[in-house]
Amino acid sequence: MENEMHEEGWSSNKHHITTTTALNANYYLPYASNDENDITLDHSSMKNMLITCCQGFLSQNQDMNLKSVMDMPLIRNIDPIDIGLGSSEKGNSITSVKPRKKTMTSVYLKYFETAPDGKSRRCKFCGQSYSIATATGNLGRHLSNRHPGYDKPGDAVSNSAPQTIAVIKKSQPQGNVPQVDYDHLNWLLIKWLIEASLPPSTLEEKWLANSYKFLNASIQVWPGEKYKAVFHEVFRSMQEDVRASLEQVLSKFSITLDFWTSYQQIYYMSVTCQWIDENWSFQKVLLDICHIPHPCGGAEIYDSLVKVLKMYNIDNRVLSCTHDNSQSSMRACHTLKEELDGQKVGPFCYIPCAARTLNLIIDDGLRTTKPVISKIREFVLELNASLEMSGDFTQVTATFQEGSWKFPLDASARWSGNYQMLDIVRKASKSMDAIIRKYEILGNRMLLTSTEKNVVSIMHQYLQPFYKTTTNICTSKVPTIGLVLFFMDHISDTIAVCRESRHSPDWLKNAAEDMAIKARNYNSQVCNIFTYMTAILDPRIKIELIPESLSSENYLEEARAHFMRNYSSSHVPSMTSGYIAQEIEDEGNVSFAEEIARKKRRASMSTATDELTQYLSEPPAPIPTDVLEWWKVNSTRYPQLSVMARDFLTVQATSTAAEDLFCSKGDEIEKQRFCLPHDSTQALLCIRSWTQGGIKLKFKSTEIDYERLMELATAAAADNINTGSERKQK
Repeated sequence: MENEMHEEGWSSNKHHITTTTALNANYYLPYASNDENDITLDHSSMKNMLITCCQGFLSQNQDMNLKSVMDMPLIRNIDPIDIGLGSSEKGNSITSVKPRKKTMTSVYLKYFETAPDGKSRRCKFCGQSYSIATATGNLGRHLSNRHPGYDKPGDAVSNSAPQTIAVIKKSQPQGNVPQVDYDHLNWLLIKWLIEASLPPSTLEEKWLANSYKFLNASIQVWPGEKYKAVFHEVFRSMQEDVRASLEQVLSKFSITLDFWTSYQQIYYMSVTCQWIDENWSFQKVLLDICHIPHPCGGAEIYDSLVKVLKMYNIDNRVLSCTHDNSQSSMRACHTLKEELDGQKVGPFCYIPCAARTLNLIIDDGLRTTKPVISKIREFVLELNASLEMSGDFTQVTATFQEGSWKFPLDASARWSGNYQMLDIVRKASKSMDAIIRKYEILGNRMLLTSTEKNVVSIMHQYLQPFYKTTTNICTSKVPTIGLVLFFMDHISDTIAVCRESRHSPDWLKNAAEDMAIKARNYNSQVCNIFTYMTAILDPRIKIELIPESLSSENYLEEARAHFMRNYSSSHVPSMTSGYIAQEIEDEGNVSFAEEIARKKRRASMSTATDELTQYLSEPPAPIPTDVLEWWKVNSTRYPQLSVMARDFLTVQATSTAAEDLFCSKGDEIEKQRFCLPHDSTQALLCIRSWTQGGIKLKFKSTEIDYERLMELATAAAADNINTGSERKQK
């Protein structure tokens, strides 16, 4: 199931703001790409990037003696916050340089500048450093090999230049690729920390630093406090971009709340915002990670939530809030509803998380079989750990025709892993017994008795509809309220059948009783006019497939009244007026038969009192239908109702992605959250979410162009390798 999961993100439509510098007329950064050209950097890519960058650093220093390497200034005199990338707000700053000491006269010296400490010289073209004692002949050879045509008019280099995150030299007939700056490594490390959700303190680990020293003894990384300062500045810069983007949204928002506790026993809340844009694409963005102060009750959650909404200026545009089913979050949402109702800013509703409810229902069902599942999981862990054992299992299952199994098997303690345990016994019990008997290290304690196998078989058959339901919810592009209520109604029916069946064993009926209680409790919380309106606006559900507990004539009349009062206004062209306007435009250009057809259509439209009635009079769309695509196509037919649909279809049925609860992916998320220290949690998790959603990583007003930075690192490494080969041939 997990392999089918699809995670949607928020794509930003803003263009790049590319970091540039003005080294001289030969240096520029001709780069401005659109989002579709962006690259995605996973952990493997980041690893390769860091190795390549370090290889470039190592190659650059092959010509230096040990003293010059150790004396070379690696991190220039820069402010702990202003890392010298330049800013569109402040312009490019010029770094002051102390007067140079001239110890010799040479035509080559004008192309080098002496470091402030007087111990090295730095090439004005590429930044290559040499000891102050290096012979001028070597400097001349550097210029001839790396910068042919350096002495031509117009190629003079200014004595000082601001730092840059990515620069590229204009192509020349025999020109070489520019050298990589040492600070590039630090920015690549920042990207790695973000992608891996690791705190800056990770880089202070002794043996990690020793690893970099092995690649290049001169490599140094920023101190931990500098990384923290950079992270917080990046967080503030990107947060401003998020706020500016939300100001452009015309529709209503829905929000979801998620909670967890870190290893420091600090209680956190994440606030995520969702909406549907004008192109009928679903969008979401993490707003903030909030520390909920002691005693972490409803009042503290409410205060933190309101601060976030006001900070983004969306407090009067929120339509709904989906919480995590805890009593504290429910009280906070209730207080928020009272506040918004008092301000009369529009309707607001809060609903429980369907995924968490379903997870609790399934846990009740598994209660009796938990000891058996634990025994099976122990066997599966042994299989995953041994290539020999897993290979034998594959061969034996093929012999017994007990299916094909992909390793490693899901052994997580979540629903997907628990169902995998049941599935193995149900479909490959002979193979399992054969492997346990062959490998004596497992012992007979892992062999299941006939009674245990029978219990697993009954439970597997009973929970199969639950597994199919969770799979459908997890893989749904947009799991709307209507679709999720449709599935939850099916779950309630499945539980009822089990309770009433005379073939169900008593232990299963007892479990079903507890499951039914949780299902009824959920239904009582979501049974209201708000969720009714949200459900019927799903063209797959409408009135025909809405749960019986939610079906009510009074709800339908209230929904129609809400539509007429809030969306059927004069400034929105109605369906009928739009059609008549088209008739007037086509007058005199239609056939006699078309005139008759139009008269019948007008009569039909006059019968339908509004767009909602017309919409509901048509049969539902097939379940596989893309809901947002359907509304995009039919918005011209229902111009007023489509506005209401854009608002209400943003309401979320779950407070977090369903796969994060049901699948092993949730284990990784919980582990990352739990292990982060308080001083890094907010900035790191927000930046990671924003970059994954397509927002560009920025320091102040400067975009960090990782793609171009990596191009430079790779090119510099390749160039130095080629230079080394040529030197050996000579």
